[in-house]
Amino acid sequence: MNTDTIVRARIDLEVKTEAALVLSGMGLSISDAIRLLLVRVASEKSFPFSVKEPNCLTRETLDKSARNQDVYHPDNAGEMFRELGI
Repeated sequence: MNTDTIVRARIDLEVKTEAALVLSGMGLSISDAIRLLLVRVASEKSFPFSVKEPNCLTRETLDKSARNQDVYHPDNAGEMFRELGI
């Protein structure tokens, strides 16, 4: 994808600073977020999503998963389905 076009937007400094902090917590930059938004708008022809920072429990669960801690590994699909009650 060619990324040589520049998009500029005026925004309140406080909003930009807070947004950058939140996006950083999601592993994104402001440029990443704008690029993601515009690509989705172009492809879906609508405002496509709401992105939220994970809550404390979700963040803890993701961190544990990344460390392979408290992760359930079933031996087979049948065992997994039984554990899920399916």
